[in-house]
Amino acid sequence: MRKVNAIEFLQKHRSWLVAAFQAFLIFCSFLGAWLLRFEFRPQDISLLLSTAPILIAVRLVAIAYFRLLHGWWRYSGVSDALNIAKAIATGSVVFWVFIRYIVGITAFPRSVFMLEALLSMGLLAGVRLLSRALAEGLHEDAMQSRRVILIGAGFAAQQIIRESRRPNSGYSVVGCLDDDPSKLRLKLDGIPVLGTVDQLRYVLERSHADEVLISVPSATGLQMRRFVEICNLAKINFRTVPALKDIIAGQVAVSQLREVNLEDLLGREPIQIDLEAVRREIRSRTVLVTGAAGSIGSELCRQILDYGPARLICLDQSETGLFFLRLNLMQHKNGAQLVFRVADVCDAERVRCLLSEFAPEIIFHAAAYKHVPMMESNVQEAVKNNVLALVGLLDLAAASGCKSFVLISSDKAVNPTNVMGATKRICELITSSRPPNGMRCVSVRFGNVLGSSGSVIPVLKQQLRNHEPLTITHPDIRRFFMITPEAVALVLQAFAIGEHGDILVLDMGESVRILDLARSLIRLSGKFDHDVEIQFTGLRDGEKLQEELFYPHEKVLATSCDKIKRTSGTLKDWSGLCRQLEELRASMSIDGAAPIRAKIKEIVPEYSFPDHFQGASGTTTSHFHAVAGRD
Repeated sequence: MRKVNAIEFLQKHRSWLVAAFQAFLIFCSFLGAWLLRFEFRPQDISLLLSTAPILIAVRLVAIAYFRLLHGWWRYSGVSDALNIAKAIATGSVVFWVFIRYIVGITAFPRSVFMLEALLSMGLLAGVRLLSRALAEGLHEDAMQSRRVILIGAGFAAQQIIRESRRPNSGYSVVGCLDDDPSKLRLKLDGIPVLGTVDQLRYVLERSHADEVLISVPSATGLQMRRFVEICNLAKINFRTVPALKDIIAGQVAVSQLREVNLEDLLGREPIQIDLEAVRREIRSRTVLVTGAAGSIGSELCRQILDYGPARLICLDQSETGLFFLRLNLMQHKNGAQLVFRVADVCDAERVRCLLSEFAPEIIFHAAAYKHVPMMESNVQEAVKNNVLALVGLLDLAAASGCKSFVLISSDKAVNPTNVMGATKRICELITSSRPPNGMRCVSVRFGNVLGSSGSVIPVLKQQLRNHEPLTITHPDIRRFFMITPEAVALVLQAFAIGEHGDILVLDMGESVRILDLARSLIRLSGKFDHDVEIQFTGLRDGEKLQEELFYPHEKVLATSCDKIKRTSGTLKDWSGLCRQLEELRASMSIDGAAPIRAKIKEIVPEYSFPDHFQGASGTTTSHFHAVAGRD
């Protein structure tokens, strides 16, 4: 009981006890300065004792002003040291003015002013440093802490070292690795830089670490792939800090450490967009997103809400998808009215009623069939959903007063070898050739979105979880990939800067070989290449080894955003295109897919397909294995 009462007393009177202890240190400094001044043969003791209360009072007021009475010295850092210096300087000036000009003591030794200030600063900073060292030392349990090596010797590494010294962190940093030659053999908060990243295996032989922490939040995808490869060769577990954009507002905490994922290997470069330009276009407007429950559509909805629309209408044919989207978006409304409607974009009457009811000023059209092999065996549906639904939606949108229309296109629209890509190319031609009539139409072309519903990645992950062989169509197949939030952020930027008829292409970086992605997934799952079988199933109908972002005849023009390019190609005559579209619609009433393919090729001469499709029926046989990218 007495122990509990003592603890409560200490907690209740913490500030007074801290103030009393610091007053004692100040008096010790004053006494020490006095003894030093008179070479330990003290003189004028009465002057010392009469001025000591004044000095202590002035110092404590300054210390309180700079918030140094909290007593949590185990968390002291550079900011506390600066505040101590400010408090000492301020107190010294006030004390000198008070002694010389208010009290009028001219015989006070001038050297004592300086000596006392230096001693006080040393004692006040020293007890804090000692307190922190003792607190960290007492709580450090080497037997329970994991010994870790840090890749990187910068800001994030410094924060991790500090965090690891806190009680119960569970980590003990034994060294850092950095490729900067100027950092070698230096110490970061007492932790040595032991070598370069390539020397990890040799460093581990000496340090016997349990884990590697990748503390390079600004690492590019190429750098992250290198780090992961080196860790795998060294056969040691590894984790990473969040991307720089996720931690820039605060410090790196041990709790933020996470497993490296595939997104890290594809790129962590921050996307710079003009937030104000996007906000000006969206704020207080009514926005409609078709295909809202899909991978791109749902992320569009989330990011659009950040820009303060008056109303967001989420339209999709999937009731279940909209249900879960509603659960997610209701937590992030940002003052907007949310509307969820189940509807098929091919249902012209239903769409007309919705547009008449809500009169959206902006439409993002993400609804489309995207799976390549599925659409090869369902040609009529691909044309109806991707092309004819767009034509009807554009007419209804213009009639309802819509001001901006954004089409989500695909890299498969370039020199298409499949129906899905060819229909997307027709959609691009429609939006670029259509007269504005008061509505700005923009197409945004980009490649595969990592982890989307049509992506190879979820299939490969599922196969890994089920301990099945990984199926890839071809060892040399390559695709462009982007992370969903980055792709959508650039879509919004493209919407803000695009002019009527523009086909804007997102910078996808370098294409990635799917075999390399599969091997990266194997390593990230804690396995090695020889542990998992990879099977090559052969290219399926409509697939290419390499996708493209531009036609050879298209001019690539810069925009105000580095990661968005504008294409300039030959436009279709609108009346001629309308006639071809009517013929395409008529061809769908003829049995079989061959007439439809032939009419598509008239509209898109670059469209190519195997000869066996000539005269083929609407169905073909295909193998449904994992395919590279959005299919």
